[in-house]
Amino acid sequence: MEEPNPRVIRQDTPQGPCAVLAGRWTAAQLAGASAWRGVWSDLQALPAAAASGALLGWNLRGLQQFDHVGAQLLWNHWGRQWPQRLDTTPDQRAVLERVARFTGAPPAPVRRTLWQDFLALGGWVFRVLERGQDLTRLIGQLALDMLRLLRAPRRGPWRDLSGHLYSMGAQALPITALVGFLIGVVLAYLSAQQLRQFGADAFIVNMLGIALIRELGPVLAAILVAGRSGSAITAQIGVMRVTEELDAMRVLGIGHGFRLVLPRALALALVMPLISVWTTLAALVGGMLAADATLGVTPAYFVQALPGAVDVANLTLAVGKSVVFGVLIALIGCHFGLRVQPNTESLGRGTTASVVASITMVILVDALFAVVFRSVGI
Repeated sequence: MEEPNPRVIRQDTPQGPCAVLAGRWTAAQLAGASAWRGVWSDLQALPAAAASGALLGWNLRGLQQFDHVGAQLLWNHWGRQWPQRLDTTPDQRAVLERVARFTGAPPAPVRRTLWQDFLALGGWVFRVLERGQDLTRLIGQLALDMLRLLRAPRRGPWRDLSGHLYSMGAQALPITALVGFLIGVVLAYLSAQQLRQFGADAFIVNMLGIALIRELGPVLAAILVAGRSGSAITAQIGVMRVTEELDAMRVLGIGHGFRLVLPRALALALVMPLISVWTTLAALVGGMLAADATLGVTPAYFVQALPGAVDVANLTLAVGKSVVFGVLIALIGCHFGLRVQPNTESLGRGTTASVVASITMVILVDALFAVVFRSVGI
């Protein structure tokens, strides 16, 4: 019994190399992933011409079955042109001619003009302005909800707030501590190699203190929270859009800002400074242990010299930045969550865009703080 799997056999003939097709070149056989990969690799391995310059010939007479799917595969491989040497049966020739007649020419490459690029840039600017307008409206609604909470604190969403404090704060402590500790170890090892060349081993306390307390600790904590809690915020609100819970809240007269945005923004504003300090402490512990192992700077000296090397204003600045980071991450997550359309594809795009926008905003705001407060604590 002949093998039904489609395959290509290369043979040398007096006229030149020839590709002999065997098996069943049908939709049923080519539907299998292994058969498709085998045929495709065989076709790609065929030489276009022999060493003498003779073009590759094709022999289809040995095929057991041949339908339009196999013909389309061959026609595309031939570049939608007839080969010079082709040996087929009349029925096979008819199938190939039918495929060639109904297969359109490959689309011509579209060349973008300068005007089209200008219009695309304008569309992108308008989309950015629209997102900025929505985010500004969300910030204004958050301010109004805060005033409402201050006027009637008993009616505030305190249960939602406590739940978010636990999920966004307490559950994030292990991963932030681990990442902070490893960052401190890596930074200490890299700094030790440079400081040892100048005999400035003791200055590793100054370097780690300023870098971790002022910049890396808050930024690293914000990036981790943006990837963990920011995406969760967008996914939670997006699922509520898919399940039509947001529409039900609007029908019942429940404000999205007061019940969804406000508790998440307050929770992140409260937990971000704590997570930032926690991450910074873990990083300092890792750097202290690495400094002891590489430079012989004892932990006792590290703890004693740290308050004199780092001004307390740096810690105050770090805590202030963390509050801003937390509010921005919550607002961006809620913004993209409320814009999710009632389908899963939009939910995935919104979650991805939320994480990217949150991390980008954290870095931009940190750069702004570095420029504005460049003389604070230095």
